[in-house]
Amino acid sequence: MIPASAYVAPSAVLCGAVTLGERTRVLHGAVVTAEDGEVWIGDDVVIMENALVRGRSRNPTSVGNAVLIGPHAHINGATVEDEVFIATGASLFPGSVAGSGAELRINSVLHVNSKLDPRTVVPIGWIAAGDPAQLFSPDQHEELWRVQAELDFPGTVYGVPRGTSMRSIMARQTEFYGAHRNDQIIDP
Repeated sequence: MIPASAYVAPSAVLCGAVTLGERTRVLHGAVVTAEDGEVWIGDDVVIMENALVRGRSRNPTSVGNAVLIGPHAHINGATVEDEVFIATGASLFPGSVAGSGAELRINSVLHVNSKLDPRTVVPIGWIAAGDPAQLFSPDQHEELWRVQAELDFPGTVYGVPRGTSMRSIMARQTEFYGAHRNDQIIDP
C-alpha cells in the first residue's frame, strides 16, 4: 500500500507485501522487498539511495515513524522503533531491534537477534550484539564471538544449524530467490 502523500523514485523497487506510511520517501535505487515476509514503514520515513529493506517470513520488518535509513543501509528482518537514525552502510540483521531514538552510525552492525536499548549510539564501524546489545569495536573479535555464537546466525538467517555446508545453504538460497524468475513489472 502506497499512500498519496508518499513518494517512490522511478528507479526504486517495491516488491511484495510492502506498506508505506504517510509522507514516506523511497529514493533512487532503494529496494523495499517482502520476499516472504511483510514490510511496514511508518510515517515521515526517508529510505535513501541504494538502501535495502527486506521482510522475512520469520522476521517481518517494521520501521517506526520519523526514521532515516541512509544510503547503502541494510535492514533485513529487523524492527526499527521511532526516531532511529541509521547511517550510510549500517546493517540490521534478522530478529534485531533498534530501540527508539537509537543511532547506528556509518557501517555499524546490529547483529542477528540483538536488542539495542533506546537512545543507544553504535559508533562508526562498531558492532552491537546480544540482548541487551553490548557494543564491540572492530578489533574485539574474540569478545564479540563469545556473544555472537549464542545468537544463532545460521539458524535465524538460513534455517540451518551451524556447520551446514555453503553448498547446502546456497542450494536453498538459489531456489528461494529463483521464485522471482517470472516476476512482471506493474505500471502504477
